[in-house]
Amino acid sequence: MSEQLHDFIRRAFEEDIKDGDHTSLACIPADAISQAKLLVKDTGVLAGVELAKTIFYHLDPNFEIEIFIQDGQLVKYGDIAFIVKGRAQLILQAERLVLNCMQRMSGIASFTRLFMNELEGTNVQLLDTRKTTPTIRFLEKWAVRIAGGTNYREGLYDRIMIKDNHTDYCDGDIQKAIQRARHYLADKGLDLPITVEVRNLDELDKVLAVGQIDRIMLDNFDLATTAQAVQIINKRFEVEASGGIGLENIRAVALTGVDFISVGALTHSFRSLDLSLKKC
Repeated sequence: MSEQLHDFIRRAFEEDIKDGDHTSLACIPADAISQAKLLVKDTGVLAGVELAKTIFYHLDPNFEIEIFIQDGQLVKYGDIAFIVKGRAQLILQAERLVLNCMQRMSGIASFTRLFMNELEGTNVQLLDTRKTTPTIRFLEKWAVRIAGGTNYREGLYDRIMIKDNHTDYCDGDIQKAIQRARHYLADKGLDLPITVEVRNLDELDKVLAVGQIDRIMLDNFDLATTAQAVQIINKRFEVEASGGIGLENIRAVALTGVDFISVGALTHSFRSLDLSLKKC
């Protein structure tokens, strides 16, 4: 991720600064040294501290950064996460990029932690999805990991996932879709796990008749049908629940016996945490 991270930071500064941060260049002497504190103005889980360090060091490896609160720790209004000391012009150049990333990542981490709390005492893994912001998926998934969630699918390339649209575009034949996927992997010499999404118990029966997969994803099943499906599968394959799952029902879903629960909301329905960078 290091190369991807540094490329992201380089592009972000290019977008923001271009030929110069003219306000800071005009107002602040080039040799002025100052300090700034990362001030928390909200309650939640902090994420992005390590990213902030990388952003500052990208501009100047001579920055001095004193960390008080690490990634993954709970924060409240008035907490100071870190103090950075260095050239004032560069602190101001980094300010918005640091805040934009940390506020977003902390929001995702805070939301993820709420779901993790609901799963406490179970063996169910909480998964994120591909419902992320294009080009910064790696940051959003990083935030999920910080809060204890599990990253699932970095992209279309690392798993076969036969969803409803794949089945529908395959003449509506879920068994044909599985067989074609198996042939494709064999032809390409690929060793990728296969997940198949089922929409009802009829599709589940068809999938079980074929097998040759790794995981069955129960899409938008109600609690009773989820529990019934888990019993039918009987540990022959991993079981994932997805769709219509929120804080109000995730624990009940977990208690049906599924192995995984995927929640797209982790990275598309969070609220950013309020943070600011102030001179100190």
